[in-house]
Amino acid sequence: MSEEQAIRAVVHLYVDGMAFANEPALRKALHPRVAITGNYQGAVEWMTRDEFISAIVEEGSAPPDTVPLMEIELIDIEGDAASVKVVDEFAGMRFSDYLSLLKIDGRWTIVNKVYHLHR
Repeated sequence: MSEEQAIRAVVHLYVDGMAFANEPALRKALHPRVAITGNYQGAVEWMTRDEFISAIVEEGSAPPDTVPLMEIELIDIEGDAASVKVVDEFAGMRFSDYLSLLKIDGRWTIVNKVYHLHR
């Protein structure tokens, strides 16, 4: 598997994890110290991995026949660091997520997420 394919697999795990409230998938995609930040409902939101996963699980899963939106618009890889821009949907809202990934112990993981909520 190429580096790009491995990164795409992590992003897919992340998007599916959100869509289907799959806690194990999210824990696998997101580093334990990931920072999640964005403007949400008029305020800056800062979340840890556990806070983010709790919010996803609380919202609940999309129906099983759902095909989650996942439009990867950019992948930039330099050695063991990568940036990804992905457009996705969660709870009826569309987001542009800017993900920073780092290859740690041979595996790509999301270490930072900054998002934009589309109006």
